[in-house]
Amino acid sequence: MKMLMIVVDEAKKEELEILLNDAGVDGYTEIPRVMGMGDTGPRLGSRAFPRTSAVIFTVVAADRLRQIRERIEACCGPDMGGAHMMAWDVESMFGGPA
Repeated sequence: MKMLMIVVDEAKKEELEILLNDAGVDGYTEIPRVMGMGDTGPRLGSRAFPRTSAVIFTVVAADRLRQIRERIEACCGPDMGGAHMMAWDVESMFGGPA
């Protein structure tokens, strides 16, 4: 299994949610209104730097990672605020089938 962490411009998170749903991702956790500094500049939610990001976490089968990555890359160009996706191996310790 792979844990995905996707950071996207807050204004584009709905588009990403639709993309994930279309890719068959049926569950995720979202942290809205994330602030920080990165490649796309300051995202501080302030008057001077009003933009913010959202972070979405999901767990997918390793063999689906490439398909999801390709969909996000195709969709998340400059108009998606330069989304970033990270993935790492995970193991379910308890709960549902992950």
